[in-house]
Amino acid sequence: MDWRKPVSAPHSAPPDAPRISITLPDGKTMTFARGVSGADVAAAIGPGLAKAALAVEVNGCQSDLFRPLENDARLRILTRKDPEALKFIRHDAAHVLAMAVQELYPGTQVTIGPAIDDGFYYDFARAVPFTPDDLPKIEAKMHEIVDADLPTRREVWPRDAAIAHFENMGEHYKAELIRAIPDGEDVSIYFHGAWHDLCRGPHFASTSRIGHAFKLTKIAGAYWRGDANNAQLQRIYGTAWRDEKELAAYLTRLEEAEKRDHRKIGRELELFTFSPEVGAGLPLWMPNGMVIRQELEFLALQEERRDGYRRVATPHIAKDALYLRSRHLPYYAEDMYSPLDIDGESYYLRPMNCPHHHLIYGATRHSYRELPMRIAEYAQDYRYEASGGLSGLMRVRGFCQNDAHIYCRYDQAKDEFIRVMHLHARYYDLMGIKEYYMRLSLPDTANLQKYVDEPEKWLAAADIIRAAMKESGYPYVEAKGEAAFYGPKVDFMIKSVIGTEYAISTNQLDFLATQTFGLSYIGEDGKEHPVYVIHRAPLGSHERFTAFLIEHYAGAFPVWLAPVQARIVPITDRVADYALKVQERLMALPVTNGTAGLRVDIDLSAERMQRKIRDAQNLKIPYMLVIGDKEAEAGAVAVRLRSGKDLGAIPLESFMNRIKQEAETRHDVAD
Repeated sequence: MDWRKPVSAPHSAPPDAPRISITLPDGKTMTFARGVSGADVAAAIGPGLAKAALAVEVNGCQSDLFRPLENDARLRILTRKDPEALKFIRHDAAHVLAMAVQELYPGTQVTIGPAIDDGFYYDFARAVPFTPDDLPKIEAKMHEIVDADLPTRREVWPRDAAIAHFENMGEHYKAELIRAIPDGEDVSIYFHGAWHDLCRGPHFASTSRIGHAFKLTKIAGAYWRGDANNAQLQRIYGTAWRDEKELAAYLTRLEEAEKRDHRKIGRELELFTFSPEVGAGLPLWMPNGMVIRQELEFLALQEERRDGYRRVATPHIAKDALYLRSRHLPYYAEDMYSPLDIDGESYYLRPMNCPHHHLIYGATRHSYRELPMRIAEYAQDYRYEASGGLSGLMRVRGFCQNDAHIYCRYDQAKDEFIRVMHLHARYYDLMGIKEYYMRLSLPDTANLQKYVDEPEKWLAAADIIRAAMKESGYPYVEAKGEAAFYGPKVDFMIKSVIGTEYAISTNQLDFLATQTFGLSYIGEDGKEHPVYVIHRAPLGSHERFTAFLIEHYAGAFPVWLAPVQARIVPITDRVADYALKVQERLMALPVTNGTAGLRVDIDLSAERMQRKIRDAQNLKIPYMLVIGDKEAEAGAVAVRLRSGKDLGAIPLESFMNRIKQEAETRHDVAD
């Protein structure tokens, strides 16, 4: 397709057109002929704005700079400085990617190409697979298209004509998309030069406005419309930014993220593994990884005891009757595994622990004086994830969750929610997580069948959570579509040191369990009253939280979390006996945070000392204790850090005090 073919300029308003009033963000009003474009308004304001303008916001809705304005409107001119600019740049870059691919590889069908966080992608249907060698060629063609400064225009076509047009072009996926557009919506076609695509827009007035701060990053597989039963497509990812400086900074972050990839570090440090004989998404924890799991659980046990939680244990499976009662089968069945037939009855692997905990609460009667009742469990759960969504420990099918449920009175619900938020914050502060905020997830009003139909209870629960979040002082935002089926939830969003954002843990307020499980307490009046249930998992799952910590620390865990906290490196065989005594004393050192002594190993191999030290550094062991004749005679150890810093010879007792303090306080001593 020749995108260089010239196209006519957008229609301009006739001089005698009726007048319309345009109100700017500062309240100033300007009058123009009907049919004026956003570009014309920007030019009337000033040449600098006319040059910088990229798009407009008309009555709160984003629109093309070249689109005619037919009625009075509130107008905001958008430039590269506005937060929305990146989305525009990336959306246009996706179109330019599709243009480049279709010129270089004729016969390739285009499907969907949105802007995403940090970039864009486009899915293509092509018989021959793309390879990494194709990316530089495609990228070069994209730069050529940007330099061509091709004008953009928008047309609205009749649905049948649009379907026929794209079918005739061989663009069958586009034709299918048009057929799915709801009645009454425009079938809008955007042209960049002669190349055109079905798109809602908006877009820049020309390809040159994208700039050259973009790069193609990778190729991946994708299913048409995200359904594994549909045809497999090829997805090309890219990133795009306002300028070369932003692009370079992002690529540096990307490079750092690759170094910190928990899957790579997990292999190198022997933390976890997967096996096809076990199944996708079902991790096998190795001894080193199990240390991290145990230390996190010890931490949670201590903190939860301090907050008045009591531990329980429940089975991994239950009859279908339990999940029918809890409404998981009606609302959550697609995320559950198929049932097991045991003695003619259907049992399910549990997707979550709440129904089991509700049964524990309901097994006895409770007075208002007993509340709140807080019960906690580190429990193994199983949820089905599509194979394409699995990602190391970040997204798995079997996981162990730091779960708990709080049963409280209405007048206690807000304070209990705040208490849970403070528990989150204590964990994050301990681990050096500086950036986090809460996201209140509410129902998606366009898909209400996913949620329990109790509008008044939804509103009451949301009011309690909002009040708690405001009083907590922690930052929060609101979002639609991510609520649990039984009530609104709060996700804690945290950022790693390289800026990657994760939804790591959740709190939920459940009004459904009260009626489905008959959960109540005896009030001061001697009558039964419904309890409020708070679901909380501050450390999320072992799997996801450990994945985050691996990337957060780049595998260099603080002493209290490190699988091996110190490695003893004897220089000669003559000091082997002393080295073993050092190991014995360190491993027997009592530590008061729940662990049984320190984790210390010894390298008695025949390798040279420098090789032994390098091996320990590669395993990111915090301390290397080098022992020679002098250290053995003096009752000392020569301490080296994994950073390479040499602390010199230290009396063994002094080192024991140092490492004991780090393990017990969970804070490393400054070097």
